[in-house]
Amino acid sequence: MKITLANGESREFENGLSAFDIAKSISNKLAKKALAARIDGAVSDLNTTIAQDCRLDILTFDDEIGKKALWHTASHVLAQAVKRLFPGAKLAIGPAIDTGYYYDFDVEKPFDADDLKNIEDEMARIVAENLPLEKFVLSRSEALEFMKDEPYKQELINDLPEDAALSFYRQGKFTDLCAGPHVPSTGKVKSFKLLSVAGAYWRGSEKNKMLTRIYGTAFEKQEELAAYLNMLKEARERDHNKLGRELRYFMTSDVIGQGLPLLMPKGTKVIQVLSRFVEDEEEKRGYQLVRTPLMAKNDLYKISGHWDHYKDGMFVLGDEEKGEEVMALRPMDCPFQFMMYNSELHSYRELPLRYSENATLFRNESSGEMHGLIRVRQFTLADAHIICTPDQVAEEFKSVIDLIQYMMTCIGIEDEITYRFSKWDPSNTEKYIDDPEAWETTQRLMKQILDEIDLNYVEADGEAAFYGPKLDLQFRNVFGKEDTLFTVQIDFALPTRFDMTYVDKDGEKKRPYVIHRSSIGCYERTLAMLIEKYAGAMPLWIAPEQVRLMSITDRSLEYLREWEKKLKAAGVRVTVDNRSEKIGYKIREARGERIPYMAVAGDNEVDNGTLAIRKRGEGDIGQMNGDAFVDMVIAQINNKTIF
Repeated sequence: MKITLANGESREFENGLSAFDIAKSISNKLAKKALAARIDGAVSDLNTTIAQDCRLDILTFDDEIGKKALWHTASHVLAQAVKRLFPGAKLAIGPAIDTGYYYDFDVEKPFDADDLKNIEDEMARIVAENLPLEKFVLSRSEALEFMKDEPYKQELINDLPEDAALSFYRQGKFTDLCAGPHVPSTGKVKSFKLLSVAGAYWRGSEKNKMLTRIYGTAFEKQEELAAYLNMLKEARERDHNKLGRELRYFMTSDVIGQGLPLLMPKGTKVIQVLSRFVEDEEEKRGYQLVRTPLMAKNDLYKISGHWDHYKDGMFVLGDEEKGEEVMALRPMDCPFQFMMYNSELHSYRELPLRYSENATLFRNESSGEMHGLIRVRQFTLADAHIICTPDQVAEEFKSVIDLIQYMMTCIGIEDEITYRFSKWDPSNTEKYIDDPEAWETTQRLMKQILDEIDLNYVEADGEAAFYGPKLDLQFRNVFGKEDTLFTVQIDFALPTRFDMTYVDKDGEKKRPYVIHRSSIGCYERTLAMLIEKYAGAMPLWIAPEQVRLMSITDRSLEYLREWEKKLKAAGVRVTVDNRSEKIGYKIREARGERIPYMAVAGDNEVDNGTLAIRKRGEGDIGQMNGDAFVDMVIAQINNKTIF
């Protein structure tokens, strides 16, 4: 048989060899590193027999799929260890994730630190046993009988089609329902670590039982694991959930509820600075600022389709069955802006029409999904909708990308952003508006635009909005978890549902296109990202306090009051520390609060008309003329200098 390798080279091999055999024939080093295979695009175990010509990729830990094969096997080793130590534990699910793996268990008592240590020790024994992973397939009825003591596995099996062939993996006396792929044996999982224990609702629904989830990770070499654990330690110090509270950017209260953070003066100031920046920049680019209600009758959401496709994610007020008027807090503001557009007749000459809004929105997130400022139940989105003619879509979309990239550059995260082109899943008619032709046309248009501007993106099926494809801006938090910062969408459906029209050059009414977009995203999520990226040391132009003036003597205090007036008059956010503390203490405290500039004055500075300047990250930068310092700070703020 002829095998085409990853480098494009074709070689002939005896028919019926496994992927591992072929890897070994290429080189012993490759066979040693091999973890999984991809055969004509389909991911497989290394022991898969190949019986015909194909394209073969040998996957190692350097490949994302190879890495996840190792992590997936580590999750099975974890589950086997738990079953050995806690035979009564019930198995739920144990996938590989972006940073390692987890496994959910139903146990009488959640695991503690001592349990984790014992589980790790048992995992080490299983790794040392070097148990081969053997795949076999059962029918649905056979699978249900095989998993008769595992209720969660039975539920998963019952959700699959009756004629489905179900795959299992056996390692020693432990067997798990699993699609794979897996590495050849448990001995491959050499350098691993269990990281934490958390609660997790079965299938992510708070209506279901709370399970116990164990997170872990694994690497090929111990030094790689050690480096990752050190990175995690540093990440915990930058975690916005920890640092944001310590620096008093935000807080939460159990009395108020999950997913409802309280933004304190620092956090509020950062969001005010960002929102003013967004509004001013968007106005320069032709956007019109609007404001719409926080709630509406469900009639509006029925028109938009949110009632059918998104009702479970909304906060609903009133009971229709009791004859009450039913309202809902808005999960998005687009239907409101469309009603505004429909309040008058529009000509093609008026388009594109760009409505922008800093919109407070509400999403009924499950308790297991919420996290700090990243996933919340109330947030404010820098949102906008561009209503345009079909021949304006491409240029408007390109202009949106230009605006977004400018915003990302100004806040200093342009290098952290990746792009995902999210498309629909034709088989999921419940999730998406069922109009295949419109979907294909719109997706083809978006892909053409993205390719024309030479944007580097990945494609993802099944991630589109219910009414159209979208471009997702993705970022990773300090722990490596990827999330969507915000999106840009081309909407072919809602203009029809809302009967939106414009009068074209020929005097006929026609349907416009709509581009849904943000420019900087949800302010709360952006704040969280900035706290983590800068470890709380916000860029000067964003910082809630930009300059702190510190007096050494009573005489210098009056002197600093004059500079305070000048800085405030120039729009600089400044405070004066007039406490009768030693100057070293004042400096240490300001450094801990990540203040960008400190200006110290004693009698010498008063006599010379100067200030002793300390810059965050550099320390003492020397004496400066007061006016020169003010000019420098103003210039750096206006230029949005990042330091």
